[in-house]
Amino acid sequence: MSIVNWHSKLQVLSLDFHPVSGCPATAGADHEIKIWGISSSGGSDDEVPTATFQAALTCNGSGNAHNSAVNVVRFSPCGEYLASGADDGSIIVRKLHRSGDYSEAWNQVHKMLLLHRMKVLDLQWSHDSAFIVSASADTTCVIWDASKGKVHQELRGHQNHVKGEAWDPSEQYIASLSSDRSCKIYANKPKEGTRMNFVCEHTLVKEPVVESHLFYDDEKLPSFFRRLAWSPDGSFLLLPAGISSSKGSSSYIMSRHDLSRPATQLIGPSATVAVRFCPVLFKRRRPNSGYVEGYLFCQGLLQ
Repeated sequence: MSIVNWHSKLQVLSLDFHPVSGCPATAGADHEIKIWGISSSGGSDDEVPTATFQAALTCNGSGNAHNSAVNVVRFSPCGEYLASGADDGSIIVRKLHRSGDYSEAWNQVHKMLLLHRMKVLDLQWSHDSAFIVSASADTTCVIWDASKGKVHQELRGHQNHVKGEAWDPSEQYIASLSSDRSCKIYANKPKEGTRMNFVCEHTLVKEPVVESHLFYDDEKLPSFFRRLAWSPDGSFLLLPAGISSSKGSSSYIMSRHDLSRPATQLIGPSATVAVRFCPVLFKRRRPNSGYVEGYLFCQGLLQ
């Protein structure tokens, strides 16, 4: 495992991998985005790949980079775009430039998305790379038309910072998680002549039986992010920052078939602030029973 320590020893706030090359991009409190290469000398299977620095997307006075801490960076599913959100409320969408030196590959700014009045804390692309949904400390989520650089829809309803959101792979649902101790599930109910129109279908705040809060408040869990995730096939939604009524901290698993309440929970020794599924479908053979399929997930300080 390689140790990446190149953001002026400041916090690394986000990490994402290019869907084709597998090369990572990191974002940090130093106002920069770093592009990395992954290399291996092709030796034994036990050899550890090495991360090598390729380029820095930094503010140089030209207006094509962030001038504040970069909180989130995400490649589009098609691999042609790179979106980032910062403390100043700005979102920059870059387009891959294939000719010339590798250090210039992501220098071309495609669109600047400006509406949020406070920090952009999370963002995610739609499955077809046409739209972006962003979450902000201004209590809103915004759906953007990435090709036009325009707002498609604002999602309101939270009473405090929205610290994470997740877009269902089938684009039927968007989920958001806020420090107001609630998770909102928005369903796509298009109006005539429109592709999408999201309306709030569920607001998860308390356990319906015991009437205790599902999520931590900021006092007991002072976290910058609360990043949730859908499984790659959209069957499950995983929510961090959960409180188990009897056993401490948990991450809730929501079934797509009933998004009004958690189906079960994963109880851990400490609170989680970010979760993410591995995109690879693993198969495990059990004796006398064929294959069992499932996705692995990670929880903890993943950005």
